[in-house]
Amino acid sequence: NRFTLIPVISKNSVNPNTVFANNEMSLHDIEIYGFDYDYTLAFYSRHLHTLIFNIARDILIQEHRYPEGLREYEYIPNFVVRGLHYDVQKALLMKIDAFHYIQLGTVYRGLHPVPDKEVIAMYDGCHVPLENMSDFYGKSSHGHTMKQFMDIFSLPEMNLLCCVNDYFMKHNIDYEPVHLYKDVKAAIGDVHVKGIMYRAVEADMENYISYGEQTHAVLNKLYEDGKKMFLITNSPFDFVDRGMIYIVGKDWRDLFDIVIVQADKPGFFNDRRKPFRRVTDKGVLHWDRIHKLEKGKIYKQGNLYEFLRLTGWRGSKVLYFGDHIYSDLADLTLKHGWRTGAIIPELRKEIKIMNTEQYVHLMTWLQGLTGLIEHMQVGGDPASQAVVQEWIKEREAMRSQTKDIFNSQFGSLFRTYHNPTYFSRRLSRFADIYMASLSCLLNYDFQHTFFPRRTPLQHESPFWPEQTSAGALKIWVLDMADLDFNHSLHI
Repeated sequence: NRFTLIPVISKNSVNPNTVFANNEMSLHDIEIYGFDYDYTLAFYSRHLHTLIFNIARDILIQEHRYPEGLREYEYIPNFVVRGLHYDVQKALLMKIDAFHYIQLGTVYRGLHPVPDKEVIAMYDGCHVPLENMSDFYGKSSHGHTMKQFMDIFSLPEMNLLCCVNDYFMKHNIDYEPVHLYKDVKAAIGDVHVKGIMYRAVEADMENYISYGEQTHAVLNKLYEDGKKMFLITNSPFDFVDRGMIYIVGKDWRDLFDIVIVQADKPGFFNDRRKPFRRVTDKGVLHWDRIHKLEKGKIYKQGNLYEFLRLTGWRGSKVLYFGDHIYSDLADLTLKHGWRTGAIIPELRKEIKIMNTEQYVHLMTWLQGLTGLIEHMQVGGDPASQAVVQEWIKEREAMRSQTKDIFNSQFGSLFRTYHNPTYFSRRLSRFADIYMASLSCLLNYDFQHTFFPRRTPLQHESPFWPEQTSAGALKIWVLDMADLDFNHSLHI
């Protein structure tokens, strides 16, 4: 029967602690390891998202004169995923694939989905033209109507946008979506800029920070192997210092050759004008010109060009880890030839779902069904064609199931049905390797070479029969004699 493939596929479960390669890279060649801080060395609990949401909501009410009724809204865990686009002028949140197509069923106005017909009417189809998309760093700037949320810190921002939109619509309040977007963005920015979030985290480390021991183990392993290490973060020193003391210990600075705080990434990688400035442990700024970056001292601002001149750390002997694909990794790989590692915490949850029997069943039958439809879509008697139409309906229903199994609103971070998401395409372009957390490195020797899997291009598929729907069909056809073509197949 059709489940004969299931046991074979089930054995091929994916280890969530794997380091995945987009580009061949050997750790043997890496002499210098660089790190972002937030969501790279320090991981945060969901309590932090709730905190950011609550503070920004209150700022909207107190400082931007938004209605008091907004206090009835609270942060909704698992409502949104990273990598979504927000149409600033239409006030719509949605998922877009690598080919700029909107995934129908994932377009939300406020907290409610927008019907497919309405979406198609608004966008004259499902395609979003390039000139409407966000700029290189995912921001909505002049001429762009779409803003992409690539930062893990953006989850509460998306939540708040949806909640405020929902309130205004529910109460029939006429509002300007552009003003709403800018006000929410400003309120979220204030949570960081005014130091509110930093003080809250520092006051309750146990509630907000997790994964400390694993980060410590990775840094120690690198240090003992004689690797040079540096830190470049946008966060202020006092916040980083207290967090690293909690995660690693009081001697954490001994592990790092260079520490740069308040770097203002992505400007740090592009703007040649900002010089480095030395900071004392107490936050006092020095006025002296920086001629070298010394171990044990703290620097702020600066720029990558000056960093390269002072250190000589160039090219593929440097590997930098960050969680933000644009502001952490894009320029480093495109302009400077550093190797890059993306930290994607969502990977763990998604891989665990992929390893479930339910998901394996769904994907196996979906692939087989697609192969059957592909080869039987034309010709045949009316009864056979009626069955094919039933299969097409079943396939559509199953595609929705595979979305919902990850997130009932927006689906997987990495897939829009069978296509990669816009997020996935950027990840594959800007990150040599990616993993759920730095702890994954503990499973590998520092001589290890990461090889990307050679997956077939579409025109190579005849050489990879087991990978294709046509190849799947060969297996399924063996059972065709057992199928009753007068009714549809159901899982």
